[in-house]
Amino acid sequence: MPDGIVPSTLTPPPAIMTECSQPALWKNISDRKVADRKALLDQWPDWHLQEVTPESIKDISKIPISHLTAREYEIVHLDATGLVEAIRDRRYTSIEVLWAFCHVATIAQDLTNCLTEVFFGEGLKRAAELDKHLEETGEVVGPLHGLPISIKDHIMVKGHDTATGYIAWAYKTVASKDAVAVDILKKAGAVLYVKTANPQTLLALETNNNIYGRTSNPFNRSLTPGGSSGGESALIALHGSPMGIGTDIGGSIRIPAAHCGLYGLKGSVARMPHAGLMGSHDGMDAIIGALGPIATSARDLALFCRVMLQYQPWLIEPPLIEIPWKQEVVDGQGIPKRLSIAILWDDGVVKPHPPVLDALKRTKDALIRAGHEVIVWESVDHQESWDLLVRLPDKTLFSRWRRRVPNGGNPFTVAEIFKINLAREAFRAKITAHWNATEARTSTGRQVDAVLSPVAPTLAPPHDSTSWWGYTSYWNLMDFPGAVFPVDRFYAQDYRPLDISSDIKLPSQARNDTEKIILDQWDPAIYDNAPVCLQLVGRRLNEEKVLGMMQVVESAIGSARSGF
Repeated sequence: MPDGIVPSTLTPPPAIMTECSQPALWKNISDRKVADRKALLDQWPDWHLQEVTPESIKDISKIPISHLTAREYEIVHLDATGLVEAIRDRRYTSIEVLWAFCHVATIAQDLTNCLTEVFFGEGLKRAAELDKHLEETGEVVGPLHGLPISIKDHIMVKGHDTATGYIAWAYKTVASKDAVAVDILKKAGAVLYVKTANPQTLLALETNNNIYGRTSNPFNRSLTPGGSSGGESALIALHGSPMGIGTDIGGSIRIPAAHCGLYGLKGSVARMPHAGLMGSHDGMDAIIGALGPIATSARDLALFCRVMLQYQPWLIEPPLIEIPWKQEVVDGQGIPKRLSIAILWDDGVVKPHPPVLDALKRTKDALIRAGHEVIVWESVDHQESWDLLVRLPDKTLFSRWRRRVPNGGNPFTVAEIFKINLAREAFRAKITAHWNATEARTSTGRQVDAVLSPVAPTLAPPHDSTSWWGYTSYWNLMDFPGAVFPVDRFYAQDYRPLDISSDIKLPSQARNDTEKIILDQWDPAIYDNAPVCLQLVGRRLNEEKVLGMMQVVESAIGSARSGF
């Protein structure tokens, strides 16, 4: 076991709810942080765009890579696994790999406002040390030797601010130690160079904070990149990072991954290291977030998990469960040749928009064509799960939805909290029994292997319009792992939805106010060029099986597209 991995602890300033109490000071701090970031980026003027991109240009996804050399272009189009192999084989040096990603990250910031802390110089120094070590010894430092990795802002990186979007925390939360996951990344040879934007409070599916402002979706800047890991998703989608760390307590890895056409994994709590994160929910045990990767390939999700657990973080972070990573399961061992998949078409609260239903339809057809079995997942208590989940976090996290929060947003008593926790466990038992009961509906007599679900009822929506998290938060309440994978891109011109009437009968009228808002939001032109992704959900602590099954699902989709 590597020594020196210690959970980072840093007590944040208490003033969370006084962000706007002194408007002049508020603006001064924001201006100073933005100016500091600009000064650091301006140290490499050749990496900036030389002309301002007009706001009227919505799809800026190809602009950063159009400014690269041929070799830089090759580098940033490799996934993390490919980059690690290429550096180890000396096809690229660590320096030139980081140089390429820093170049793109600079442009990505210009276009989407995705970065917070910038430390290119520190990263380039480390990359040079890694190149020297490989040259002198012929050996890599670790399994991620030379790999650039971006870090979500509220995850501690030694020597850098962890303001987490709060004005009150800016310049007062410089980390004295690394988060456990960050320490592992460094020991594995990864190179850190930027931190990325998240909203203050974190538990939000938009990325807009009081320090830096709003982050935009690279494929359509009028849409959100999701949250709370939206800076990560925007940066990675533009090839400004091959892989980054996000966190998820209600959908904050999966939603950004889906909105930007990426892969993301939310594992079960206590599987991946989690110590050393800043947030206004510290000490909240009723519902806990999970740390995980956002990347450009499925195999990179497994790479991240494999490295994290290779360093035995449970010996440092007591709440973690000692379950070493089982790569052989990801590679197919023990996964049935004929999967049984249940599809959640509709959660009974908000019917998905047509492009999401199209993706489910095409994936169902591809799975059946490949010989797998598909049944309907009958939705159970999705509204109730949301009502229960919003009782579990600290109410300050829900200040923007105070009218929707039970108890008027006021704290619950200890006795009430006990009752809520009992309700949570009763809910988990009920849904587990519901999953078990699927054995009566499969041809094999086996319970379904996974649930295929929308990630959200819409594609990436316009800024400040996210209304329903139920397709992700439901699985957080169950503590089930979920992996997001890209399926398609939506194009509005001449769009016609698929006929799914033979697959599922869905309501034609809104069943509640939230659904009415979202159904009224549907207009193909709004979502033009948005990525289309789905989510595969498995049983608790079965992350390897979820990733293994996801590869099977992707293979079926690929075969269907190619006509076998």
